[in-house]
Amino acid sequence: MSFRTVFTAMTTLTSHTTSWHARQPIAFLILAVVAWFALYQTLDPVAEALVSSLPVDRSSHLGGALQFFFYDTPKVLMLLTGVVFVMGMINSYFTPERTRAMLAGRTEGVANVMAASLGIVTPFCSCSAVPAMSRPQLQV
Repeated sequence: MSFRTVFTAMTTLTSHTTSWHARQPIAFLILAVVAWFALYQTLDPVAEALVSSLPVDRSSHLGGALQFFFYDTPKVLMLLTGVVFVMGMINSYFTPERTRAMLAGRTEGVANVMAASLGIVTPFCSCSAVPAMSRPQLQV
């Protein structure tokens, strides 16, 4: 079997398995939301199980602190990931060009109110989200 045959077969296989979310974005979004909520619901039982597996009394201060840590750390990370995802989707919809087009031709008062409303809807600054959720790209 030649390299070209293997590469073509792998490319065909991966193109079908990796692009289903692009072909059915609503189904992917529903599946992602269900998985996120299912994982979120398991945080408390998992935290309790972790603390009970340690040689620490759950009713002690240390046991309570460990349970709080094991529950809240993944919870905060999941909530941050969810907020970044939702705000990224909203920010991709409200591009600067679309915002300019929405505000063009309006009186100053109406444009200010509309711009403030858009700022309320999309308050999540990308300067805090991009470094946390993206990886640096190498420049050649």
